[in-house]
Amino acid sequence: MSRFFRLFTFEVVAVWVLFGALAHGQDAELKVAGVFGDNMVLQRDQPIPVWGWAAAGQEVSVSLAGKTVRGQAGEDGQWNCMLDSLDAGGPYELVVEGQGKVSFSDVWVGEVWLCSGQSNMAMTVERAQDFEKEKTLADIPSIRMMTVKKRSSADVQRDCEGQWVVASPETVGKFSATAWFFGRKLQAELGVPVGLINSSWGGTDIAAWTSADVQRGDKALAPMMADFDKRAQSYDAEKAKAAFETALEQWKEKKASGKKPGRKPRLRKDPMVDQNRPSNLFNGMIHPVIPYGIRGAIWYQGERNSKTIRAGKLYALQLATMIKDWRGRWGVGDFPFITVQLPNFRKPTDQLVQDTGWVMVRESQLKSLSLKNTGIVVTTDIGMADDIHPKNKQAVGQRLALWALGTTYKKDIVYSGPLVSFFQYSLATEKRGGRCSMFVRHSGEGLKTSDGSKEMSGFAVAGEDRVFHPGKAFFNKKKRKLFVSSEHVEDPVAVRYNWAENPSGNVVNSAGLPMAPFRTDSWEIEDAKK
Repeated sequence: MSRFFRLFTFEVVAVWVLFGALAHGQDAELKVAGVFGDNMVLQRDQPIPVWGWAAAGQEVSVSLAGKTVRGQAGEDGQWNCMLDSLDAGGPYELVVEGQGKVSFSDVWVGEVWLCSGQSNMAMTVERAQDFEKEKTLADIPSIRMMTVKKRSSADVQRDCEGQWVVASPETVGKFSATAWFFGRKLQAELGVPVGLINSSWGGTDIAAWTSADVQRGDKALAPMMADFDKRAQSYDAEKAKAAFETALEQWKEKKASGKKPGRKPRLRKDPMVDQNRPSNLFNGMIHPVIPYGIRGAIWYQGERNSKTIRAGKLYALQLATMIKDWRGRWGVGDFPFITVQLPNFRKPTDQLVQDTGWVMVRESQLKSLSLKNTGIVVTTDIGMADDIHPKNKQAVGQRLALWALGTTYKKDIVYSGPLVSFFQYSLATEKRGGRCSMFVRHSGEGLKTSDGSKEMSGFAVAGEDRVFHPGKAFFNKKKRKLFVSSEHVEDPVAVRYNWAENPSGNVVNSAGLPMAPFRTDSWEIEDAKK
């Protein structure tokens, strides 16, 4: 074959490849982001963002409820359209057209909430208490849940997988229990469709749910990501596999011989794809949902971050950072963010105060109230000493909904347990006959005891020596002030309440909602030196 003919043939093939590539690009499949689907609920009273992918430059139209908007795919193939806001209602059909057509049916407009966290958010209705009874109450087709498929990624992902499921006795068992009971209460009170986006993963760290950018830029948070990066550099997949296979064989031999084999070995995964690597779940399970229209978010997480006092204290920064991060990326202002405080857990203690990581996470969660439009749900009365996954998710969802109803939806109700918050109010500044006084919010018609006792319990008082003694409390309803004293402390300087992993305090407000654990001191609390 002559050199000329070879060159001619090469050029012809190259031209055909080029035209084929161009044709393929122009015929690229029209795609809508995975968070959209049949049976979905869109947020009412807000512009409705819809986005997806097509060939670069392709014209796209989006139609809903008789209204149409148009957009164009950018160089990266992504297109974005913004529909005008709608009142609650439906059903509608959402139609997207370009070089192709995608449509979604049974679409409703109502209230949408993002529901995220670790295993106590992921825990399903079929694992909660009274499941058989709850199934009979689940025929509420105006509530739909979309569960985001688990995905851990070191790189920011543009899309996710999942489907919107209509609530029914047959489907509710797989719904997040906390999210379901929250949504059910909202729907009953508001009378509009409710959409719940469940993006949760058991056993995960809050750092995994926060973007890399904000963590790398903070000197207190950056070291955690650097640690994972360092471990990833030394990771050897073949060595990890070989070590796993050896350990597994030894485990099987022990089991076969009748000996206690211990925990079954697990294959060590690449630290870069570990679900607890900072930002990995934000990348795979939060970023792909942004900017889907939501009213707000509920958050149930913190167990993973309670292993040490240091970690529990750092959680205050981590939670505030994540809230600001999500709000900034959604770009719709300071949307409501409600946190479930860690419940009572482990065996009760005789100690008046107990400084642990679990207790410090609770305090860190309470500190989130310093941010605008945030809420807290106290659960120190509905946990289980021997189970980190309390079964009473009905009460958790109910209390989350109360906070939302009383704040976001402006209902005239008692929506929070009593709060004494050192970052909002001056506390132990009055000493009258050895008493400390503090202002209490959300007391309702007054404070009372949950167990019918005459005396309020759970209080501890200390003087300058920092030794705590049992305290007695009295509430002045007119002034909304709580007075605490101890016969053993002549000159008190600090008060703590329910400052233990499984506390016994019995103070509630007129609505029966428990008082949040608190301390008036700012004494440094550290892990014990080994």
